Order: sequence, then structure tokens, then C-alpha cells
Amino acid sequence: MRILSWNINSVRKRLEHVARIAEAHAPDVICLQETKVNDADFPLADIARLGFAHIATYGFGGYNGVAILSRHPMRDVVRHTRRLKNDGRHISAVVAPANGEAVSVHSLYVPAGGEAPDPRINDKFADKLKFIDDTADYFAGEFGFRDRVVLTGDLNIAPLPSDVWDHHKMQKRIGHTDYDIAALDRLRRSLNWTDAVREIIPPDDPVFTWWSYRQSEFKVDSKGWRLDHIWVSPGLKDHIASAEVLVDVRNWTPPSDHAPVLVGLSS
Repeated sequence: MRILSWNINSVRKRLEHVARIAEAHAPDVICLQETKVNDADFPLADIARLGFAHIATYGFGGYNGVAILSRHPMRDVVRHTRRLKNDGRHISAVVAPANGEAVSVHSLYVPAGGEAPDPRINDKFADKLKFIDDTADYFAGEFGFRDRVVLTGDLNIAPLPSDVWDHHKMQKRIGHTDYDIAALDRLRRSLNWTDAVREIIPPDDPVFTWWSYRQSEFKVDSKGWRLDHIWVSPGLKDHIASAEVLVDVRNWTPPSDHAPVLVGLSS
């Protein structure tokens, strides 16, 4: 199974990009974040024509929104409410291939957290940390280490020094603070998750998935962050076969400021 995660920053604006990715990389499952469309207006027919007949959405017009697109049948779709808010940030479904074991797939869009890097004075940052804590509680209570679970999404945190373009300068920026990293570590421990990208690419190697729109020459400047992740539960760790960031997609017109992450799982 090939699983792709992408903060698409409006699915209707970048539908042609989804078609190009589907043709070039043949993912079985695509998890989207920031779809920015109401469920009733999601381009279901267009997506189905790309080979993804099974679609789960949880969206709102103009902001947030997550979705799972699958070539295989899905069941048990859940639109999750985190920290008592119905805001389109976590959807899950069980993907059941005809010739393989089922996998519980989750698409998350963690809040960015605002500007001030202190949750005691920044309510948006406190909300971000609460979202992550609630998500950790959910996974710890819902699944066991033997279950086959995949967590994908824009987690809005770059945990490793090599996940940001300048570790020293970024330490006081939300997304790379001690608060962020501690919260993400608690989420990781909730199911003893494995970071699939770092299972393939050494932890010391720089890897980025997000570049500001202000960087017209993002490959030259290379001032990126790794905010987008795919994690797998212990039951799938030994099945990680490949992982890559599709950096060139960041340069397609019109661009999302994120590049997709693609992970392959062996049978």
C-alpha cells in the first residue's frame, strides 16, 4: 500500500495536481489537509475519475478540512471532535484492500498555534497543545501496539534539528519550540509510533515539506520545515518499504506551500 499525505491548501484549486500525482506515483490512499471546502461541495466525481472511488471528507468552506481518498473500500469513517471543537481537523477510516489486511488511516491537520511561543499568553498555542494532547489520549485509549494504524498529516511541528533550515534561529518559533516537541513526543509515545520518513532517511539528513510562499526560489533558499508526517504503529513498522517527499510538487502552479509525503508499505 502506498500512502500519500498532502496539505493541499484548497482541493478545488489544485485538483489537476492530484491527477498528476495519481498518474506519476500511483498512491493507493491520499490523505489531504486544508481542503477548504464544504463536504457537499467536495469534487467527488472528479476524484472518483482519478481512480479513488472511496472518499471520506470532513470539511468547511474557506478553512481547515481533511479527507481520505482511497482506491480500496473503506469502512468505519469517523469525523473526530478534538478538544470539544467540530472544526474539520481529524478524519479516519479503515481501508480494506481485497488482497491484504485492513489498515486504520488517519488524516490530521494540527492547528498552527499563532505567533507568541508561550501557551500561557497565547490562546492559539494553548489550543494547539490541547489538540495534540487530546489526540494522544484518543490513540492510547483506542488502539493497541499490534493494531495496524497509520497517522498522516500536517502536524505543524518540525521535531528534529534537521527538520528546520536553522535549528538555532527556529527554537523560539512555534512549530519548533520545546513545547511543540514535548507535545509531539507525547503523541508519538501514545502508540509507540514510528516516523516512517525517518525510518528511511537518516535523522541527521535535512528533510523539508514546507516553504513560505515568500520564497520565490524555495529550492535555492532552502529555508524549509518538515511539518508533514506519516507515522505507523508497531504492527506496521517492519513493513515500511519506502519514503520520500515530492519536493517538485511545491513548484507546480498554483503551488501549495507544502509538498506531499509518500510512504510505501510492503505486504
